[in-house]
Order: sequence, then structure tokens, then C-alpha cells
Amino acid sequence: MMKAVVLSEAEGPEAARLQDEPVPQPAAGEVRVALRAASLNHRELWISRGMYPGMNLPSILGADGAGVVDAVGDGVDASMVGQEVVLYPARDWGDNPDYPSGKFCLLGMPIPGTLAQYICVPAENVCTKPAHLSFGQAAALPTAALTAWRALTRKAGLKKGDKVLITGIGGGVATFALAFAVAKGAEVWVTSGNPDNIEQAMALGAKGGFNYREEGWGKAAGKASGGFDVIIDGAPAASFAAYTRSVAMGGRVVIYGSTQGPKFEVNAPEFFLRHATIFGTAMGTVADFNEMIGFVSDNTLEPVIESTFPLDQIAQAFTALQGNHFGKVIVDIPAPNGA
Repeated sequence: MMKAVVLSEAEGPEAARLQDEPVPQPAAGEVRVALRAASLNHRELWISRGMYPGMNLPSILGADGAGVVDAVGDGVDASMVGQEVVLYPARDWGDNPDYPSGKFCLLGMPIPGTLAQYICVPAENVCTKPAHLSFGQAAALPTAALTAWRALTRKAGLKKGDKVLITGIGGGVATFALAFAVAKGAEVWVTSGNPDNIEQAMALGAKGGFNYREEGWGKAAGKASGGFDVIIDGAPAASFAAYTRSVAMGGRVVIYGSTQGPKFEVNAPEFFLRHATIFGTAMGTVADFNEMIGFVSDNTLEPVIESTFPLDQIAQAFTALQGNHFGKVIVDIPAPNGA
């Protein structure tokens, strides 16, 4: 048996319980990973409240994880055993790199997730852990970093020297977008309702920031930057109207979430007269994931960690996730049998 965090009823994060579950066995083409760390996303909160399509309870939660391959199924190279890996957080993207198939799903719902001592995934869905990262740091990457990477590269086509606005800095995707954009030579600006988050972002390479609680922040942003070539936004309902006039000619707005609600209005002339484009994005392919991990390794990037909790303090970890934080919340997972 193994320890795992299981949600049986959609009654909030407090309903997630640490309990014993059978150790999974790898099928043909799969590897089993003894997980050493996982990270939390707001997705787990939405799932715990029943606010996710395709709910399938009970379920082991968690999409992000890193660990050591400890067993392989038929057809998988046995030399993978012992490899330190980080997990691609989904399955079945499909053959079209532009968008996922109807079978696409994330770990942790509706299939077993990473808040457990073991997980089985397709062999092609693990990537060698960057050598400079701990298991906890590596576990911070998958969902948020993949989303940020695809938003900046495949969607926005980020170039060196581009002026970039990232909304809601402090969140996982936004913080990774900042790291990637700075590493690629962009001029990055951020928004937050918390001045401390803006200061932390500037310490990480942002040129400046704007408090979205202040009236007229969008106009100030446009004036300070001279216009943004790329905007990465996870809460357009709250921010789109404020920054829309600061989009540069040929600008690209990439929307990856709807934290403040699903609807926002577009003033058509402000976009077609600027020859601007709005993209939607969510997650990415295995190829995107491997490319992102390679970039992290090549540039020795380190994720921002807000706090770390042992698996048996999962309730405290969820409490931290719901508070104001900058960076990722990590869960350390004990080695099976104390190994």
C-alpha cells in the first residue's frame, strides 16, 4: 500500500484525505514513478469544490510531480529504472500540435494524480529532471511552467526586445512567464494588487509594475512602456479593459485563464486598427514540455517557492495555497518504506 491524498466528496479542500491506496502497477508502455515531491495548483481547489468538468470521484489529486522511476512495464527500456524525472502533467494530447484531442486530460482528475507515493504514466511522459533542481523545485514546473512557456513561445512568438506585460504576478503561470521572458531578453512589466509582489517581481528582473487596484493603471502602463508587444493574462475580466489601449501595433494578447470570471468585452477597432491578435492557450504538448524543461536546464532557472509542506500536512498546504502568495506551494512526499 501507499499513502495518497484522495478526494471522495466535492466538499472543499478540507475533504481531501491522506489515506492508504494500492500501489499501481505499470502497464505496457508505462513507467512507475516513486514520487518525491508534488506542487499544488488552484485547479485542485476548483476540483475539491466540484467546479471541474468530468468529475470522477474518488480521485487521487495533483497534476505536478517529480521523482524516481522504480519500475517499467512491457516494452519499456529497463535502463529507465533509477532515472530522476519530472512528469508531463497530462495524457493524450493527440497528433495535432495546435490543440488537444477529445481524450486529453490532466493528472489528478479524472485520472490518478501526483499527491501519492507512486504513479504510473506513459514512458514518453517523463523527462529527465534538470540536474540543478531539487525534486521540490522540479515538481513546481509542470502545469504552470508549461502553460507559461507555450503562451510566450508557440502563441505569442516572443522575441528578444519585446515589451511584455504579465498580469497577476505572484501566481504560478505569471511567475514562470516572468522568468522565461526575462531569460529571453524581453522587457517585462507586471501587475498585482499587492505592492510587495511587484517589488519581488522587479527583484527577479521585471522593469516595473502597476497596481491594478489603482484607477488608470492601464493608461500609466501604456505611457511607461510605449506599448506592449505581448500581454500574458490569466484574468481578462478584471484587466482587459484597462490595458487594451496599451497594446502595440501588431501586439499579441495571450489569455490562459479566467480567474476573475469568464467574460470580457473587446472594443473591435482597438484591435483591428492595431493589427493585434488575441490567443487562447491552455497547457501544451509533450514536445512543448520537453522544450521548456530543456530551457530551464540550459539557463539554470529556479522556480520561486512560496512554502513547502510534508504530505501529512496537506491541509496546511491547501490553506497556504488559498492565501496571498508569490510562487509555488510544494508538498514533500516521503520515500516508500523509508527508502
